[in-house]
Amino acid sequence: MNIENKIAVVTGGAGGIGAALCRELASKGAKVVVSDLNLDAAKAVASDIDGLAVACDVSQESQIQALIAKTESHFGDIDLFVSNAGFGVGEPDHVASASDQVWQKNWELHVMSHVWASRALLPKMIERGDGYLVNTASAAGLLVQIADAAYSATKHAAVSLAESLAIGHNDDGVKVSVICPQYVNTNILAVPDEERSKEMQGVITPENCAQTIVAGIENETFMILPHEEVADFYRNRATDPSRWVQGMRRYRAAMLDENGKFDFRKVFNLS
Repeated sequence: MNIENKIAVVTGGAGGIGAALCRELASKGAKVVVSDLNLDAAKAVASDIDGLAVACDVSQESQIQALIAKTESHFGDIDLFVSNAGFGVGEPDHVASASDQVWQKNWELHVMSHVWASRALLPKMIERGDGYLVNTASAAGLLVQIADAAYSATKHAAVSLAESLAIGHNDDGVKVSVICPQYVNTNILAVPDEERSKEMQGVITPENCAQTIVAGIENETFMILPHEEVADFYRNRATDPSRWVQGMRRYRAAMLDENGKFDFRKVFNLS
């Protein structure tokens, strides 16, 4: 995809990967709509890139519809929609211990928001034979995020949905990509903010992540992996699932703290 002069929408665009994506897309000449729950933060990003800020809670289908309508009214038909908003809170105890409310929020943000955006956008994209849907999933959608089963399960569903979209609509002229990063230095990392300024093993910057994503969009790559090593992990998991689970069990045991809780500081070599 040639991004220059394209109309792009990024949800969760006020911070982290989303903000970096907005800036990277704008640097390529796109007209960018910065969408986020936090309108003031979205306006700050939009002002830097001559974009449009729109408040949107992607857990509500009506708000996604309103976002799309406002974008079309301001700029015209949407060429590129990056469904990026997400969150993670982890598990209070055992794997099934997160509340129904947490599971539901994961479901709405990581799966249904993609469904609702696709439902609103696909008819026009199919009619004109052009358009691009980009869904942010995670390496957890190919592997697993220890200590957050709700996040992992819904990210797996996000990858599956993207596959269905690509299979069902590439022949209609609609391109589809799914983004599966591992650890990126954003506030979703389960480490104190003051430690995020330190060098963290396996963690990339939002800017590096955004550059890889935009390159993937330009090349129309289906599965975009900002961490190249994830491809090997994914291949190993598929080749021998039992061995992979055993290895992950050993890895989890090595990352536990003195209270038996998974310690992300150990993951990032901070302790």
